[in-house]
Amino acid sequence: MKALVLSGGAGTRLRPITHTSAKQLVPVANKPVLFYGLEAIAEAGITEVGIIVGDTEEEIRAAVGDGSRFGIDVTYIPQSEPLGLAHAVLIAQRFLGDDDFVMYLGDNFIVGGIAGLVEGFCADRPDAQILLTQVPDPTAFGVAELDGDGRVVALEEKPKEPKSDMALVGVYLFTKVIHEAVRSIRPSWRGELEITHAIQWLIDQERDVRSTTIRGYWKDTGNVTDMLEVNRTVLETVEPCTRGAHVDDESEIIGRVRIEPGARVTRSRIVGPAIIGARSVISDAYVGPFTSVAHDCRIEDSEIEYSIVLRGASIDGVRRVEASLIGHEVEVTPAPRSPSAHRLVLGDHSKVQISS
Repeated sequence: MKALVLSGGAGTRLRPITHTSAKQLVPVANKPVLFYGLEAIAEAGITEVGIIVGDTEEEIRAAVGDGSRFGIDVTYIPQSEPLGLAHAVLIAQRFLGDDDFVMYLGDNFIVGGIAGLVEGFCADRPDAQILLTQVPDPTAFGVAELDGDGRVVALEEKPKEPKSDMALVGVYLFTKVIHEAVRSIRPSWRGELEITHAIQWLIDQERDVRSTTIRGYWKDTGNVTDMLEVNRTVLETVEPCTRGAHVDDESEIIGRVRIEPGARVTRSRIVGPAIIGARSVISDAYVGPFTSVAHDCRIEDSEIEYSIVLRGASIDGVRRVEASLIGHEVEVTPAPRSPSAHRLVLGDHSKVQISS
């Protein structure tokens, strides 16, 4: 079995972060989301992995390399523009050949991995297997309609009037029959070749399409709210460690806190679960639960909680920051008292909340 990982797409819901960074490389607990997927694929015993890349190809290549660090062999497959999941299968046919494969969306996060799913698929070998989970807002997902026996009878992509609350999770398993399906469909109203249409074609052809409803944790990390939620979930499993870091006697470390080598903590309080990246400086500050601070950051005379701080950012003299995603090399400082005004330099699609 092979794997096809989708790492293209514009990441519009994570702008402005994704103006300068691939959405799949935004870190969760200081590790890119994409890496969790690649690790899950390797743990399932899959070594041949094709990665669909778009405008951020150079950045993805630099981060993943040849895949050896994950125990896999990576082939990069360029996609000129994001034309749908089925289009990704179409352009990857030479790499996939006649092999069974798992298709994994690179910005999805699944607790527990996919080893059991892959093992079951290899044993039963249906033509396709989809993963489903209940969601509160099905209009944002591909949605499956099931009959009384739980069989998939219809699929619809982002329906305005959903017929169920069962959404497709970003992991699919296929045999070679899917190649005929993606060649047989036409672009949707969005101008994309939808994987839901290809699977529907299999259903209409009376092929064996099965579903598994997952009860564990799954998130599509396509927006800030979900990124913070996944970060919280991963941090709950962090093992405390301060080896190689400098923590002075005036600081207080409470709970599961990982402070990476070269980091310095002085006159500060850190309440876990939290992680402080290598060479970061925390001084006269409070870092609260569910916060990830990347490497080479500086937080001084400030408070932050339930947030993600990316490489090289600094927060200095700020009373309170929470539920925030702070980008690379960002500087956050208080406004001058006189005149009483806010001075902002914001990228496109930024969102700012200011307390008067």
